[in-house]
Formats: sequence, C-alpha cells, structure tokens
Amino acid sequence: MRAGDNKLKNILTFLSIIGPGLVAAAAGDDAGGIATYATVGSAYGYKMLWGLLFMTFSLAVAQEMCSRMGTVTGKGLSALIREQFGVRWTFLAMLALLIANITIIISEFAGIAASMELFGISKYISVPIMAIIIWFIVIRGNYTSVEKFFLSLSLALFTYIITAFIVKPDWNIVLHDTFVPSFEWDRDFIQLFIGMVGTTIAPWMQFFLQSSIVDKGITIKHYKYERLDVYTGAIMADFIAFFIIVTTAATLNTHGISINTAADAAIALRPLAGKYATFLFGIGLFGASVMAASVLPLSTSYVICEAFGWESGLDNKFSEAPIFYSLYTILIIIGAGVITLFSVNLIEVMLVSQVINGILVPIILIFIIKLANNKELMGEYVNSKTFNIIAWITAVFIIILTVLLLLFSVI
Repeated sequence: MRAGDNKLKNILTFLSIIGPGLVAAAAGDDAGGIATYATVGSAYGYKMLWGLLFMTFSLAVAQEMCSRMGTVTGKGLSALIREQFGVRWTFLAMLALLIANITIIISEFAGIAASMELFGISKYISVPIMAIIIWFIVIRGNYTSVEKFFLSLSLALFTYIITAFIVKPDWNIVLHDTFVPSFEWDRDFIQLFIGMVGTTIAPWMQFFLQSSIVDKGITIKHYKYERLDVYTGAIMADFIAFFIIVTTAATLNTHGISINTAADAAIALRPLAGKYATFLFGIGLFGASVMAASVLPLSTSYVICEAFGWESGLDNKFSEAPIFYSLYTILIIIGAGVITLFSVNLIEVMLVSQVINGILVPIILIFIIKLANNKELMGEYVNSKTFNIIAWITAVFIIILTVLLLLFSVI
C-alpha cells in the first residue's frame, strides 16, 4: 500500500471513530459551565486561568483512562465498578453520581428558564413546556436529529472567541496568569475554583464517555484514534472555556460588573453583537441547556441501571424496563419542578451545581485510578507512572480545596 493511501485510510478511520471524546468533553460547556466560567472571569479576572490549564491535563488524563478501559474491557465504567468493587462500593459511586447529576439537571432547567427570561418568557411557561418536550422527544426515540438542532444553537456561544480579540485584553497579563499560579485564601475564591473543577471534569462525563465507546464498538485495535479523539475534545472544550473567562474578565471585571443574571453574562458579548448580544447569548444558553437537559437524565438512567444489572434502553417497553423509564421521568420532574416551584437565583443555582459536582469528583476519580491500575483487568494497558501522578495530584488537590472550603465556612 502506498504512503498516500495509508494516510488516507488513517484519516478515514479516525473520522469514523471520532465523537465520544469530543462530545463528552464539550458537555462541560453547558448551562452550569457557561455560568461558572463567566463568573470566574467577571469576579477574578484572569487569576484562575492557570487552574483551567491544569484541569485540561487532568481532564485529558481522566478521559484517557476511561476510554482505555472501554476499549480494553468492552464494558462501561459502572459495570466495572460493580464487578471489581462489589455492590456496596457501587452503591456509593452511584449515589455520588446521582447527587451530582440531579444538581446539574436542575441547573440545566435553570439555564432554560434564564435564557427564556431574556426574551420575556416566564419560567412558569418555558420550563414545564420544555420538560414535556424533552421527555417526549427522547421517549419517542427522535432525539438524535433534535440534538443536532440544539447543538447548532449552542454554537452561538463560540462568539466569545471572536469577542475576546475585539475587546483587546492585555495578552501579557493573560499569558502570565495562565502559566503562573495565583491563589486567594478566601471562601468565595475556593468555592468558585471547585466549581470550575466540577464543570471541567464532571463525573458524569467519564461514565458517558466510556459507555459511548463501548456502544460504538471501539476496541483496542483502534485505540490510538480514540485517544486522539479524547485529547482533541479536552483541548477544544477548555479552549472555549478559556475565551469565555478572558472575554468576561476584559469586559465585566475591568468595569466592576458581577454576574447575577443571564443578562449580565450577555453584556460581555456587546462589543461584538451590540444590541443583539442578549439575543445571541440567550439562543446559545437555551441550546446548551436543552441539549444537556435531554442527555443527562437519559445517561444517568442508563449508567445506574447498568451498574445494578437492571434492564434499560429506549427499545424496551415500560413493563420491560420499569426502573429505567421511571428514573428518567423522575429526574426530569425533579429538575423542572425545583426551578418552577421555588424562587431561586438562576445563576446561583447553576454555580452551586458545579461546586457540588467538584466536591464529588475525587470519589469517582479514585475508582477510575484503581481500575486503570488493575493488571488483571487491563493487562499491559495499565496506567503509566505519569498518568498516575497527574490523576492522584488532581484528586488530592480537590480534596484539600474541599477541606479548606469547609474550614472557611465554619470559621
């Protein structure tokens, strides 16, 4: 085979495999992610950019471990946890995942409410209607085509990249704060930093990634392509996050504007979109929120049912998979119900969900590290020393931050 033909074959193979890594990493740029990154920039300028750089490596390592386990074992993460650690530890892992996912699902409906309020539509109308639509299109099995539509809407938020160059931040300071760590020893800084961890390395993303790889039938034969997919996804997702922080730092932080509503976050896009900034941000937030509000309850139901060996899947009737359908429905009701029935600050809800997510990251990450180092399970594909160092530093660092947050909360 000629070199050119071989290169073309590699490209075509990569294009057929690419997807799970990109989608799983990009999922961090949902309603909670947008609110968190925008708040980071508006509240602390560029001071947390170094943390985002560190987390990009951590995200890449975490997702590489999960993708490697998926290709080697052909099993999802929750199934491996049950097989290797037993039912009690599986229950702990699933409880952590369920708590984290419920808070995120609530934040997605908060995103729907916040985006529609920008257009003058009350949450009492938008949230119940969208909850019914989301439930219906997924149950009916037509979600794939609808997902593409909402994904295209969320692409409006990529305009943060263009805006970052229009507002002309001091790139010397941006580069300095990206590579030179700085830290503020106060509760708000630590809490927001944990929130940034939670939205960047969300536990549910790791379960979703590994299950996607297994469902797609990717084996160790094509693992080098999937690894590239994972690394590309981590870099691209955090590339967008980087520019959200830079844009809000240059436009909001420099003018002392804090983010309390979705409209505040939209202000950062004014240098590019002018009077259309609210419309552009609202459409982007709506698309990202609806897409995640559809995927999260479904993936959560799949993972939990897989963990305990219960029937799951939209091809089954309710009588064949009652727990799967009931859990999916209950999660949507909780998410929509909390936002509809209670008077809450929608941006605050999105931020709190990511803080809870961040606190729970080490629990899932430790399971992943243990599994990826199991020679009986992984054979020659166990973790390298470098991967172990990065993964353990990440887990320990988040635990320390959580302890500090608790101390600052009681002092």
